[in-house]
Amino acid sequence: MRVLIVDDEALARDRLRSLLETLPDCEVVGEAAGGREALELAQRLQPDVVLLDIRMPGMDGLEAARHLGTLERPPAIVFATAYGDYALEAFDAQAVDYVLKPVRRERLERALAQARRLTQAQVAELEAAHGGAPRARTHICARLRGNLQLVPVAEVYYFQADQKYVTVRHRGGEVLIEESLKSLEREFGERFVRVHRNALVAAAYLAGMERTPEGRCYVRLKGIEDRIEVSRRHVPGLRRRLKALGMAGG
Repeated sequence: MRVLIVDDEALARDRLRSLLETLPDCEVVGEAAGGREALELAQRLQPDVVLLDIRMPGMDGLEAARHLGTLERPPAIVFATAYGDYALEAFDAQAVDYVLKPVRRERLERALAQARRLTQAQVAELEAAHGGAPRARTHICARLRGNLQLVPVAEVYYFQADQKYVTVRHRGGEVLIEESLKSLEREFGERFVRVHRNALVAAAYLAGMERTPEGRCYVRLKGIEDRIEVSRRHVPGLRRRLKALGMAGG
């Protein structure tokens, strides 16, 4: 069993490695200090199991699990957690394997023997149980030439739908994802503004709105030349948002 250890604390990683080295048929193939690094290593090393800490800065373990589940060969997940009894009920209800910190050898061995792959629905329910509501992702995950690419949500200029795909325009270029604008709007809330039935723009990059001689309206964004058309029904809402930001509403 090939195991990838993910924990932001070096001492915790060392302890887990020491325990795993005492177990038969277990091989530690790598270690990561965060969710993003874990995804990169999982793509390259293709572990059978990821032993995943939950509370980590940046991308936490629950979000990392969502992204790991989209790999072509997703690993099984075993969470390492210091949560109390109430939160652990959520894991039991989802039949999710976990080990409670400080980790004991016998419990770790049992969890690895029962390790399983998580569905996206299971991870979403776990997020809700541990935070009161599903947390918005810190990264968008896209498949590019067979590999997964992580795009920080903070670097996304806009989402634009075209049939079954959504284009994610970001600082480094653009990628395609198979998600709906409606679900993205629901997840990211006020961080993005609906300007058209096929487009959401990042509030942080709003620069203004302009009207063409023909009467069509477009939103301007900081940092890029792209102009996104604003539908007539969304002009008033965008104008109010721009006014609140002290910008010209076109």
